[in-house]
Amino acid sequence: MNEITTFAKTNFRGQDRVFGIKADDRRRHFYVVGKTGTGKTTMIQNMAIQDIHSGRGVAIVDPHGEFAETVIKSIPSNRINDIIYFNPADQEYPIAFNVMEKVDTEYRHLIASGLVGVFKKIWADSWGPRLEYILRNAILALLEYPGSTLLGVTRILVDKNYRERVVEKISDPVVRSFWVDEFTKWNDRVLQEVISPIQNKVGQFLSSALIRNIVGQTKSAFNIRELMDQGKVIVMNLSKGRIGEDNSALLGAMMITKIQLAAMARVDVPEEERKDFYLYVDEFQNFATDSFANILSEARKYHLNLIIAHQYIGQLVTDTSTRVRDAVFGNVGTLCVFRVGAEDAEFLEKEFEPVFVIQDLVNLPNRHIYIKLMIDGLTGSAFSATTLLPFDLSETSENEEKVIRITRERYGTSREIVEDKIARWSGMVTEKDLASQKNIIRELRTIDKQRTSISKSVKNPVARRESKPARAEEVIRIKSSGENQEVAVAGGDRKMFAAKCHNCEIDIEVPFKPDGSRPTFCKECLKDYQRQQARVQQPQGGRNENRQSASRREERMLDSRTVTLREAAKMPPRQFKSERSERPRKKVNLAEVRSLIKESLDARK
Repeated sequence: MNEITTFAKTNFRGQDRVFGIKADDRRRHFYVVGKTGTGKTTMIQNMAIQDIHSGRGVAIVDPHGEFAETVIKSIPSNRINDIIYFNPADQEYPIAFNVMEKVDTEYRHLIASGLVGVFKKIWADSWGPRLEYILRNAILALLEYPGSTLLGVTRILVDKNYRERVVEKISDPVVRSFWVDEFTKWNDRVLQEVISPIQNKVGQFLSSALIRNIVGQTKSAFNIRELMDQGKVIVMNLSKGRIGEDNSALLGAMMITKIQLAAMARVDVPEEERKDFYLYVDEFQNFATDSFANILSEARKYHLNLIIAHQYIGQLVTDTSTRVRDAVFGNVGTLCVFRVGAEDAEFLEKEFEPVFVIQDLVNLPNRHIYIKLMIDGLTGSAFSATTLLPFDLSETSENEEKVIRITRERYGTSREIVEDKIARWSGMVTEKDLASQKNIIRELRTIDKQRTSISKSVKNPVARRESKPARAEEVIRIKSSGENQEVAVAGGDRKMFAAKCHNCEIDIEVPFKPDGSRPTFCKECLKDYQRQQARVQQPQGGRNENRQSASRREERMLDSRTVTLREAAKMPPRQFKSERSERPRKKVNLAEVRSLIKESLDARK
């Protein structure tokens, strides 16, 4: 079905005739350029609203926020459940977005290039080949380690234990050789020189809780490939005024890279079955890295259709490269121009002559365009037109709150939970962790008592022999907190249950059924957890401890905490001697001893 998306009307000789572009022609992309305030955003906004109302899949990347907010107000009731409103400024319910999650081997270099490209674009003046070399190897190494996020980029450089765990998982011989044969050979002075620039640049993003709580979660809240195949909508409000220009550029570039990978993964679906997905990028120069040029040249066959807009062509050119500009004008099918400056007009005249010249391009009124429209696969002659007025949103504006609420419920995670997970991942021990561990031990003690009472009441001799290992198929059902639970039973051939590591969230198997009342850990995270517990425990001694009950001993362990040196200096000295009263010593009468010795000697004589 070749539907037409309208966006303007002709103005030749007073004939106002509304026209648009067919779906097939949109696959060759739609490029818009013009000065600020001339009507670019309103035009692509009208196109996006039509796509959403028509049930198409749409992604919107907006670095200003107004485009995204207007689109949210236009959502019809029948599409509320299809919308994800990605708003990083909503810090209480951050939506997880991990660009490094489960990347196939053949696409890892694209993720690395995309991330390196955005960092290079932001710090072009202080960029160097050695910095890029180390950063790229760090990203490629982390892409092979399960549960990695951007937070690992700085950690792998300074945390030796973490680096060793990552290196064990690396299968790429070149990347592995860098970390084993090269990185470890540098002395402390060289390491400080090469690590500091990366820490300064990457750490600038990760030090912000706003960004850290989004990119630091191991599992993304949504799957881009599913959004594309199911025709859903994601609206990214990356307002520079609310989250910062650099943060906006980083998140936008990451999202565009992830969309590119999802589109290329559609190679496993026949082309005629691929649904069209429309990517709108306003002020796209903020995200126009060299890797963006690949999307323009390769996206068409995967039915990823771009609508990109910005203000002037110079934004696409760097001191060393014109690759993005060349990719735009070499691949876009439809070229739409609002009023531009003289320099851009001189460049664009080659596209529009002989119909329009420089003077025409620099003197266009607002909402007036010159356009070369793709029609049935061929680029037509240039003509003039007037864009349509904004749509009336009075009937759908009340759905804005519903969209925000549903997005929070389905895709957001409470800020406290996210920060707690990140703290555990980084190796920090919080009071909240200790309280949680205390509750877990109490719950386990309750379960143990219930198991004992059940064993006594059951006549089956197998159930009464608690000291002997039970068979794998035997499961004791108990009640805890009013709900049925299954307690894992020891045995030679134990039944295993699927679970996720409480720390790194990788898939593991445990010999008990996870019920959320206690955390589960993989082997590596369990070692970290045990080391943390060893650090927070204070020394206990004396025979009185042996006389204490198990519950008292556990609570004393959990109530201990780590103290600073300043606090330790103010604390009274600790008495490590036993508090028990010593038995009185029996006094010896020396006179009697001497008398006995003398009598013994006399008797011998």
